[in-house]
Amino acid sequence: MKSLFDTVSRDCSKLVTNSYSTSFSIATKLLAPSIRQDIYNIYGFVRFADEIVDTFHEYDKTRLFKSFQEEMYKAIDQKISLNPILNSFQETVHKYNIDAHLYESFMDSMEKDLHKSNYLTQEEYEAYIYGSADVVGLMCLKVFVKGDREAYENLKDDAMKLGSAFQKVNFLRDLKADCEELERSYFPNADLSCLDEETKKIIISEIDVDFKAGLRGIGKLPVEAKLGVYTAYIYYSKLLQKLKNTPSLEIKNRRIRVPNYQKASLLAKSYISCRFNLV
Repeated sequence: MKSLFDTVSRDCSKLVTNSYSTSFSIATKLLAPSIRQDIYNIYGFVRFADEIVDTFHEYDKTRLFKSFQEEMYKAIDQKISLNPILNSFQETVHKYNIDAHLYESFMDSMEKDLHKSNYLTQEEYEAYIYGSADVVGLMCLKVFVKGDREAYENLKDDAMKLGSAFQKVNFLRDLKADCEELERSYFPNADLSCLDEETKKIIISEIDVDFKAGLRGIGKLPVEAKLGVYTAYIYYSKLLQKLKNTPSLEIKNRRIRVPNYQKASLLAKSYISCRFNLV
């Protein structure tokens, strides 16, 4: 019976989240049980698409991506897929009436990673971030507000800013891999192969503005979502602080990370802040 298959599909999405991202997994576990699974379902979908374009170099990535995209449309149209990740994702899409524009924009940005290496204009850069990060935040926001259209519209702009901040931090953190392994450069008007302090300062100032707007939105989130999202915010804020304090040349040569013992401390800080309504 399909209910058993749906359970297995949800378990697969949860396994993907726990396997690929310790930090996101921790944040998701802090969401209320009523919405937690749907965030696993969204993460599983975006992670698989991202893995195709970033990891499977020994395979025909264009063919794999097109196949995954076609199966995504079939899953949403037929409300079932034998790909358990897509089966759980379509369940969340229908449950919260997630706009097709959101997952289509995401797939458009992922497809760019198959053939586009440099983003030379601000417009190209912003369009990529919108599709690769902002819309993921908006899909999650649909879940956080349980499909409430008015609440969604009120929080939409801040959610996009938070998604942008997370993605830009990822760009800086992953600078070595993006430049050397994937031969990509996302920030326009910047030679990231020789990142200097002034360029780093400009990028970080931009991220700070996004984080400020994102934090404002977190304060307005339903209680079911606030602790999990705030924990992700605290983690990325800490990562940004480490990037600020790391020489630009070192950022280019190694991946900056937050140690596990610091993550535990950040978790405690998040809990206390939310528990006493300090967010």
